[in-house]
Amino acid sequence: MTALVAALGAGVGIAGLFLVLLGLGERTVQRPRRPARGQRLLGIPRGTRVRIGVGLLTGLAVLLFTGFIPALVILPGVIVVLPGLLRTAPQSEIELMEALDRWVRLLAASVGTGKSVVDALRSTRSQLPPRLSTHVRVLIARLDARWPLPDALQAMADEVDSADADQVLAALILVGQRGGIGASATLTALSDGLQDRLRAAREIAAERAKPQIVVRQVTLITLVVLAAGMVFAPGYFAAYRTPTGQALAMLLAAGYLGSLAALRRLNLPRRRDRILVRSAAGVMANA
Repeated sequence: MTALVAALGAGVGIAGLFLVLLGLGERTVQRPRRPARGQRLLGIPRGTRVRIGVGLLTGLAVLLFTGFIPALVILPGVIVVLPGLLRTAPQSEIELMEALDRWVRLLAASVGTGKSVVDALRSTRSQLPPRLSTHVRVLIARLDARWPLPDALQAMADEVDSADADQVLAALILVGQRGGIGASATLTALSDGLQDRLRAAREIAAERAKPQIVVRQVTLITLVVLAAGMVFAPGYFAAYRTPTGQALAMLLAAGYLGSLAALRRLNLPRRRDRILVRSAAGVMANA
């Protein structure tokens, strides 16, 4: 009984470590959207609750058939954490740069016909890329409400919260203050720079994806071999049924998941510093 309590206590600690590692491994560029009502219970997404339930049932089944107590902790931890660690890292930075490049090209073409920057912004309303649609429509609404162009662009920069967007919006502020002089050439050069960064970002993303593919393959092979071994050669795992073996099994599982979390963290792009950042005094003045 003492061994069972010790194993379960260690399992709770390892499960907590799994969740901490998952939190360290996840770093998104975009702000998370607010979930719909009923999607969360006690702060846990519905999909995660389903995976926890499946993991607990699977762990309980393995415990009943094999007597391997750590399965009640390891399997739920693996089922909950592993998909997130093996999932392809989000490419929100590339998606945003693609949208910015398309928008800048639309603006450059519109300004090239003799329109002002504000009129060019309004003319892109029906051709906006989905990633920027909401932000630009809010920008246009602010301009219609007689916001000064620099203030409206600054507000959009704060909402998008991206160094790449700051580069574009800062250029629009400058050409707007100059009365549109040289706007077409400036926007065309800006788009060319975005294209260069976009190509580099795609190449980096492709290189980062290679180790992730290898890790998925190795993890799948490992899980298949372990499952087959438990079915066809259960005696091989006899040492892990002792209290020491059970603690060692949980430590090995935690170490493997921890290494996956570290690898995922390395594969996520670093956040670049923004340039259109208002000071606290400026924010208070605008408020």
